[in-house]
Amino acid sequence: MILSFLIILLVIALVGLSAGRLSKPNKADYYLAGKSLSPWIVGLSAMATNNSGYMFIGLIGFTYLVGLPSIWLMIGWIVGDFLISRTVHKKINQAATENSNVTYASVIGAWSGQGQFITKFIGLLSLIFLIVYASAQFVSGGKTLMVIFGWDLWLGIGIGSIIVFMYTMVGGIRASIWTDVVQAFVMVCSMTILVVTCFLSLGGINVAINEWLLVDNFLNFFPPEIEHSIFLKAIYPVSWLVAGLFVIGQPHIMVRFMALKDPELIERARYHYYFWYLIFYFLAFCVGMLSKIYLDSHNTFDPELALPMMALELLSPFMIGVIIAGIFAATMSTADSLIINCSGNISQDLFKSKNFSSAQIKLITFAVASVSSAIALMNNNSVFLIVIYAWTLLGISFAPLIIILSMGKKITVKTYVIGLIIGIVSFLIINHYDINKFIYGGFIPFCLNFSYVYLKSQKNKLNYQIKKSKLV
Repeated sequence: MILSFLIILLVIALVGLSAGRLSKPNKADYYLAGKSLSPWIVGLSAMATNNSGYMFIGLIGFTYLVGLPSIWLMIGWIVGDFLISRTVHKKINQAATENSNVTYASVIGAWSGQGQFITKFIGLLSLIFLIVYASAQFVSGGKTLMVIFGWDLWLGIGIGSIIVFMYTMVGGIRASIWTDVVQAFVMVCSMTILVVTCFLSLGGINVAINEWLLVDNFLNFFPPEIEHSIFLKAIYPVSWLVAGLFVIGQPHIMVRFMALKDPELIERARYHYYFWYLIFYFLAFCVGMLSKIYLDSHNTFDPELALPMMALELLSPFMIGVIIAGIFAATMSTADSLIINCSGNISQDLFKSKNFSSAQIKLITFAVASVSSAIALMNNNSVFLIVIYAWTLLGISFAPLIIILSMGKKITVKTYVIGLIIGIVSFLIINHYDINKFIYGGFIPFCLNFSYVYLKSQKNKLNYQIKKSKLV
């Protein structure tokens, strides 16, 4: 069990370290791999980065608790992601190509035409949210090793952070993306093995359905809280579209598409991304559903540990090692991306370092990895909730601005900041009063933020046209 786990980790680490052979001593190479990546690598890397420990640990635990209604997360998340990518991804890549900026914040700042304030502001928000996001990945990996091997949580967190630091320090985003590709295959293979084994052990899909029917509300399409409200049943799926749309607010994912060698290849990259995304999300959903059958007799356990506990019950020691490597690979594929992005936020967005210094970058990367690991050690909260909150706050903060820019409109710094405050304050209120148990918690804040900045941009445009007509 430990042997197969360590072998896969060693392969991932070696792939990451080998990427250092192609690294060049400049910031464009460290943060964007010199914009030299092919579509299939970008697509696989973006999928692995998106589907983090949240999918292995958080989503499966959530599905165990609520059952079939969790499918709306999958449908909404993927459809929202797909729809927004049709209009934004190519423009982001083009914006990155037009200038020498290498971070997502700097590209958006230049695109907005509002000078350095937007860049620094977005860079600061990204740094805060993504460090917490990275800590959730280390907690996810630590929880898994704690269940399977009986190791202390701090040991699992330490192993993950050390491996990630080693190869990101040497190869930058190229190392992150190369390891993402290996991690993607490990993730999909491990989940496929577990799902197939589960169904075979039960005796088929029909047996599983009969077992689910015995659990109250488990096969209802909607949560019990909204079952009798036509309005909420209509708005609940739509609200999760916003969660998918928030992908454009995730710098660690979008930077993958910025690293593509040609903007015209975006469509091919999207094909690879969604093909593997659909497969992996569906497999995770199946594991969550099946865990209710296998683990419902365990009255006192953390639902986020459903996947490793199922592996212990059903698989051979060697295959358990593969499953655990899959979970760990998922956490690392996101954590490395987050850490590199945070490094760029500090060196490029906040302090605008003009000269590339290998020692400086390594020091910043080490500091970011250390801080996120420390937060992970202090925080043992739900991985699902941490990731949802971080994802949502990033989406609320950046998505309305990026959509407005992609529509060819401009907004002032004042408008952006006021819209942001409206979005974040409304999000905090919604969570305080538990309104998010009826709909996705980011839906209303996004609508309020976007409505405000859109109406202000229209008003500014109208005022400009009036002034122009008077001059004529």
